[in-house]
Amino acid sequence: MRYLASEKLDIIRTVETSHLPVRRTLDKIGIPKTTFYAWLGRYAAGGFDALEDRKPQPKRVWNRIPDEIRDRIVARALEEPELSPREVAVAFTDAEKTFVSEASVYRILKAEGLVTSPAFIVMKAADAFANPTTAINQLWQTDFTYLKVTGWGWFYLSTVLDDFSRYIVAWKLCTTMSAADVTTTLDLALQASGLDQVDPGQRPRLLSDNGPSYVANDLSEWLEAQGMRHTRSKPYHPMTQGKIERWHLSLKSRILLENYYLPGDLERAVADFVDHYNHRRYHESLDNLTPADVYFGRAARILERRQEIKRRTIELRRRRHQNVAA
Repeated sequence: MRYLASEKLDIIRTVETSHLPVRRTLDKIGIPKTTFYAWLGRYAAGGFDALEDRKPQPKRVWNRIPDEIRDRIVARALEEPELSPREVAVAFTDAEKTFVSEASVYRILKAEGLVTSPAFIVMKAADAFANPTTAINQLWQTDFTYLKVTGWGWFYLSTVLDDFSRYIVAWKLCTTMSAADVTTTLDLALQASGLDQVDPGQRPRLLSDNGPSYVANDLSEWLEAQGMRHTRSKPYHPMTQGKIERWHLSLKSRILLENYYLPGDLERAVADFVDHYNHRRYHESLDNLTPADVYFGRAARILERRQEIKRRTIELRRRRHQNVAA
């Protein structure tokens, strides 16, 4: 409960004139002893005006991000508007060697009007897969998606994605969705990964849907010859291949911003996005690493370096705060 200055003075006078001890008087009034003596000290030092409640003053936050860092965060967000606050935070930490959290970047960009609410509803999925992979090249996911070239018609993108790292191992732009297109893409994946040189027993298991090209005898015979086991998702359960479906969504959100009039133009656009996706796009599910970081074994070293950057940044802010306070 807050008291007016006049009420505080009345309480002080009541205690001073009471025939009871101070503690018992305060107990009857319902005022804590520490509060009373704080009022008494303020009144003795500054008179009646000192009894007025003081307006709360913001405390200096020792871990506050310096203004010049805030300006650089905003500048980076403006230079790369396609990045989310999470991606800006990670990219800034890696490039500038100064730690900033995702929450801090979000607040900074929100204050600058650079964050807008999404125009879709987010649906919560399970926290983790029931039997997740534990290393690269244990399981590859594959699927087709379709893209249009004006005047030419539909082309079909066949992709092989590593389940553990989300790395795009290989892809091929096709005019059909046949078993031969699938085996050609898998051949490219085996060559790119170097697994064409290993014992067939060490090759990945393949996960696909139940499309005609994936249930074809030609594919089954090819996989048997390569020593690769094949798992197909249950009908009407598309989330079994959620990672490659998410890849398709990311791809189309960028690729479909342009019109393509030659197959070569579309192929170059896909190649550019695959390079961006593999090597520069931070994945939240990968601890904000790129698929290439995980696939090529750089993850532990990068995460250790980020922890060291965070430690140094926090220590620097603490010392700066102590110097100002002193």
